[in-house]
Amino acid sequence: MVARSKPYHLLIADDDAAFREVLCEILGPYVDLMEAASGEEAIEIVEHTRVDILLLDMHMDVLTGLETLQIVKAKLIIEPCILITADVTDELIRDAGEAEAFSVLSKPVRKSELVDTVSTALADAYSDPNALALNN
Repeated sequence: MVARSKPYHLLIADDDAAFREVLCEILGPYVDLMEAASGEEAIEIVEHTRVDILLLDMHMDVLTGLETLQIVKAKLIIEPCILITADVTDELIRDAGEAEAFSVLSKPVRKSELVDTVSTALADAYSDPNALALNN
């Protein structure tokens, strides 16, 4: 892991507390984490706090991850956003691309795929080739 004076701030939005906990355990060593239990809470957080990357569950009450992403992108420039879902479809992938999502990951997501995707997203968005040094 490359030490950074200003770590990236990652927001996980998922209505499943147990899944958020798993994501936090995986990504906690690499980034500063924030959690939201809904799309509405995620929007509130990004309006008042620096967020460098979003992980959004697709299926949440009231607002889906895709709807949350669209609202966040309309209000603020936050790059990148990654959707996570158990129901990946061609339509969702197309809609996510139109909404400028960085990626759509399928649940259950493998640890290596999650960390690699987050690392690549951060490296691409912030021109940081060592965004997450995964081999350490």
